[in-house]
Amino acid sequence: MLLAFLAVVAGLALLIWSAEKFIDGAAATSRWLGLSPLLIGMLVIGFGTSAPEMMVSVLAAMQGNPGLAVGNAYGSNIANIGLVLGFVALMAPLAVHSGVIRKEMPLLVGVMLLTGLMLHDGWVSRWESVLLLVALALFIGVSIVRSRGQQDDPLVDEVAESLDSKAMSRGKSLMWTLVGLVLLIISSRLLVWGAVEIAVGFGVSDLIIGLTVVAIGTSLPELASSISALRRKEHDMVLGNVVGSNLFNSLAVVGLAGVISPIEVGREVLVRDWSVMTGMTVMMVLFAFSWRGRPRRINRLEGGVLFSMFIAYTGYMVSLVVLA
Repeated sequence: MLLAFLAVVAGLALLIWSAEKFIDGAAATSRWLGLSPLLIGMLVIGFGTSAPEMMVSVLAAMQGNPGLAVGNAYGSNIANIGLVLGFVALMAPLAVHSGVIRKEMPLLVGVMLLTGLMLHDGWVSRWESVLLLVALALFIGVSIVRSRGQQDDPLVDEVAESLDSKAMSRGKSLMWTLVGLVLLIISSRLLVWGAVEIAVGFGVSDLIIGLTVVAIGTSLPELASSISALRRKEHDMVLGNVVGSNLFNSLAVVGLAGVISPIEVGREVLVRDWSVMTGMTVMMVLFAFSWRGRPRRINRLEGGVLFSMFIAYTGYMVSLVVLA
């Protein structure tokens, strides 16, 4: 058991470090390839911040632990909204200026409803997983088209400033992209092995471990990048990272895992985990939109509500492990 705990700690530490290097390298490489800052912000960074979840979930599905894959995806979505967005908004109110992000948030709610329909029969089949990946492809296509005609969004300036602060040569950006990707795979394998061993040792399902330890761990790169963006007053990037990451988690992470192996989900996933995830998503959207002249921002009170929901949910999940 001690070896499994050490594997999880080492795996998470390496996962966080390699994810940061992969994101920086991929973003810099994309700029060298001529992608617009808006497209990099919408897709490359969003994909990059979900890379840990994708690696962990794909490996878990390949090793016959699809519950860990679902738990990682949905638990990470909850952590992104409650831990990342909620905690950052507690530090400083987040102004929301980007029209692109405001258009993506209702789409995220729609994706949540789609996943709810899929979970209703207790399975995420291969065909449903393919549907998720098709939806992801459509989202990427629409994002590419939109990025060509909308270059004056506030998110553009924030992404460009972030890229300027982490400028790399072409060779260095390619190197860190490849090194980060290789280390992501290695750290994910280590983390999955340790998480499964802990689940077996405590007699709980891999779903519970995925929803707690693994989900929070794979959300730490988003937390680190969001705090860094907050220091640079790049508020739209904070919200953009969360929305983009949750879209990729719901579509790519679950879709890839389900294509590898159909996923059986208990009723509690729909009643408990999906409900919390969708409820927090709707609250995030309501907080970020302007209503009756209210400034477009997520204030400290609203951030505190999201953070408190995350703490309550995590506390309940931990109690399931302790009482098992």
